[in-house]
Amino acid sequence: MAESVVLDPVDLHLLRLLQNDARATYRDLAAQVGVAPSTCLDRVTRLRRSGVILGHQLRLDPAKLGRGLQALLSVQVRPHRRELVGPFVERIRALPEARTVFHLTGPDDYLVHVAVADMADLQRLVLDEFTARREVARVETRLIFQEWDCGPLLPPGAEAATPSAKSDR
Repeated sequence: MAESVVLDPVDLHLLRLLQNDARATYRDLAAQVGVAPSTCLDRVTRLRRSGVILGHQLRLDPAKLGRGLQALLSVQVRPHRRELVGPFVERIRALPEARTVFHLTGPDDYLVHVAVADMADLQRLVLDEFTARREVARVETRLIFQEWDCGPLLPPGAEAATPSAKSDR
């Protein structure tokens, strides 16, 4: 398990601001947090090097790219052995329809978030890419009607420590 990093209120405030707008300039961030731009740059660099900040992502709308149907696939793999986990996960991650893969505890081994064009495309994906694999024992499909993003991920107790914390959550 990864070690946690000690974050002070300035770090937490920077993280909240960056999560809401990863394109903010260091000058703007520094002004909002109340530190010099050079200090802001140093802190963000330290947060990147320590692995707290993992990168920046461009989010795309699947529907506008012709993949308006999203689903969660619960996948049971048998036998569930280490030598099958790596190749299975890499194959699923290589699928253009796959958005996220989770390795789980419980009756299902994986939960795969997919985005496809339509029901026929979903059926093709399940039959050709999942159930056709020898190690896949079962796939259960749940359609996603709607999704919502949740708030920024900050360490427990960080809400009260950040100047921009909202009390209406």
